[in-house]
Amino acid sequence: MTEQTTRKTEQTCPCGSGKPYSLCCQPLHQGVEFAQTAEQLMRSRYSAFVLQLQGYLLQTWAPETRPQDVAFDPAMSWQKLTILEKKKGRVRDQKGWVTFCAEYQAGLQRFKFVEKSRFRKDAQGRWLYVDGEFI
Repeated sequence: MTEQTTRKTEQTCPCGSGKPYSLCCQPLHQGVEFAQTAEQLMRSRYSAFVLQLQGYLLQTWAPETRPQDVAFDPAMSWQKLTILEKKKGRVRDQKGWVTFCAEYQAGLQRFKFVEKSRFRKDAQGRWLYVDGEFI
């Protein structure tokens, strides 16, 4: 592991959990673990956007709504994730919704948006992002 990689994994996870990345979203991104709840998947997907992990985003996207690829805007810098509300999406649930606010910066301006995301489990019991509605 390079010094830069070691520093990155010891940093606080971008998802806002307060945990080190290596103990939070990294095991999900590496396929070592799978999200246990819809919120955990939401947080890991946010971190994947921050880190531009297209493969993980596509892998955790429901096939019926998945795009061919994910375009990242190099001028956009993700700043903060706040979970506003959760409905279902627990370990034993089959579906769930997570409403969140994501803040980002483009140039010198800061922006934010609120989305209610829908999640469901696949045949293997793994959480997938289905779609979202901007509020």
